[in-house]
Amino acid sequence: MKQQQSTTLSGNPRRSARNASNRRSSNKGGKQTSNLDPLKLVKNGLNATEPGFKASQTFESMDLCPELKRNLSSRGFTKPTEIQDRTYSHLMHGRDLVGIASTGTGKTGSFLIPIIQQLIAGVNSFKTLVVVPTRELAQQVNNEFISLTKGTGLRSVCLIGGTSISKDVSGLNRENQLIVGTPGRLLDMVNRRALNLKDVPVLVIDEFDRMLDMGFVNDIMKMVKLMTTRKQTMLFSATIEPSQKSLIASLLNNPVEVKVSAGVSASEQVDQNIIKVPAGADKFEMLRTLINDKDFSKVLIFTQTKRQVDRLGKKLSKSGVNSVVIHGDKSQNSRSNALRMFQNGSAKVLVATDVASRGIDVTDISHVINYQMPLNYDTYVHRVGRTGRAGKTGKALTFVD
Repeated sequence: MKQQQSTTLSGNPRRSARNASNRRSSNKGGKQTSNLDPLKLVKNGLNATEPGFKASQTFESMDLCPELKRNLSSRGFTKPTEIQDRTYSHLMHGRDLVGIASTGTGKTGSFLIPIIQQLIAGVNSFKTLVVVPTRELAQQVNNEFISLTKGTGLRSVCLIGGTSISKDVSGLNRENQLIVGTPGRLLDMVNRRALNLKDVPVLVIDEFDRMLDMGFVNDIMKMVKLMTTRKQTMLFSATIEPSQKSLIASLLNNPVEVKVSAGVSASEQVDQNIIKVPAGADKFEMLRTLINDKDFSKVLIFTQTKRQVDRLGKKLSKSGVNSVVIHGDKSQNSRSNALRMFQNGSAKVLVATDVASRGIDVTDISHVINYQMPLNYDTYVHRVGRTGRAGKTGKALTFVD
């Protein structure tokens, strides 16, 4: 397959990228164009066997409650990842924290493990609010909490759009130690007086770079204002936007900053390359030929718009490729079914907008393909981070028109 890719890439990916960049910069059309330099999208990933971070302790040797150790072990987690190792002590001491680490490095466990440890140990009885940008990420965090608290009596509630409001209200009537959700549904529950944030002292904002952009910042600040007993705040993401630093500073009190990655680079364990689309070439046929190769076992394809997702998904299905689609206009049941089919292998390809670049925790994605160039590098980082997870090497390919 490498030989075939080399031909497709015209032998010199960097020269092809430079030429494509020059063509794109002269495009004066009305459509949004990417500001990415294709040269940044060509990179060899590290082999999973190459030396990297080595934890100084195992979960078994750490001062964790037996129930938490058991649940970590049942999930196959034996040692903390680097972001978990470097943040645990700070969070156990109640420090505010900014954690920057590539996707797939265990950021969810970074905040859940110390929270659960304190709850089980009875150090404090408290509630935690976790705010995330997508429904899928909220479900992922909630499922992780459930698996790590099995047999402890600790409870959580997941509040996302597209689900039963009455069920959410009912879920909030019981005692929950973790409340996780998307901003819209969380504020809906506040407005219905089903959720009182006054007695929630711990706030986690996951994927904070997106949560603090213009689309979510007002909702976040409303919730922060309502948390009058807030004592600890944690922010986690794979990237950090310099323009948000003053806003971050206003949310935190004497914070610790832990950077496992620079916050601006894609996963080190992802082979990244471009595919030049020659003038007049059939781009879809190039894609179809590519993913029919046996090495493309589980493929996540990104496009920019919902319409493009639907169109590409239909073309793939008609051509015999077993594919499903996901975007913001799909119902929650449809989104969940698509993810389940992709996870269990009944669908080889998932076509998605950037709703899938945050919180899609699907194992063994062999390839991420950018069918259209993402608009910026932060978006690229999150897309590419869906592969090469949990110590495995992944591959990312970007079509350059």
